Amino acid sequence: MSTYAQMNNPYVDDKIVHFGFSLGLNFMGYNVTDMNTPIDGEIYHARVSSLTPGCSVGFVTDLRLSRHLNLRFTPTLHFGEKTITYKTESGKPVEGILGNNDKVSVLALPIDIPLYLKWSAEREKNYRPYLIAGGGAHYDFGGDKEKPIYTKKWDFFVAFGLGCDLYMSWFKFCPEIRYQIGFNNVLTPVTDRPQLAVQNAFYTNALQRLTNQMITLTFNFE
Repeated sequence: MSTYAQMNNPYVDDKIVHFGFSLGLNFMGYNVTDMNTPIDGEIYHARVSSLTPGCSVGFVTDLRLSRHLNLRFTPTLHFGEKTITYKTESGKPVEGILGNNDKVSVLALPIDIPLYLKWSAEREKNYRPYLIAGGGAHYDFGGDKEKPIYTKKWDFFVAFGLGCDLYMSWFKFCPEIRYQIGFNNVLTPVTDRPQLAVQNAFYTNALQRLTNQMITLTFNFE
């Protein structure tokens, strides 16, 4: 009895199903593979130059499988931006439709539809660390075919991370950090984009492959 007296919500983890919501920050990027072939006499190299924080909001459904294992369904909508920087092998300035322009920003509005397995350690008073892993589908509502870079809508991903359940008087507060890796090459080739200005075609032609990756810092309220 004395142990339970020191705990907030001592029986909350015994529920078969519970719900919640999540708020968080995301840092989106790409794993970039260059084409490494000359375009008008120049070879271009690209990389994601900065990670701009975005925001995420989601819904949590949790199914208790055993004392230490839970199955989680957490559809989440993300708002973010990815910036790709280009350099020429010769060192000359990168010239796009706006003149010297070596950066391209890609606005993203994806929704993730994942399933995760959550493995939790034994509870110690009012905290309980855990590991989480799983995967799912990713659909991006953003993008404009007239922009220098346009990515495909659908992707599939795996993700893994860690977090900690913090037991409050009326709910669990669960900070969690997670790393997500996409499977598919999401780059849309120039041949599929007749709207693209000719001056900007090299931004896409310089790339062979783009795969999604994202880091999320999520705060779950359950």
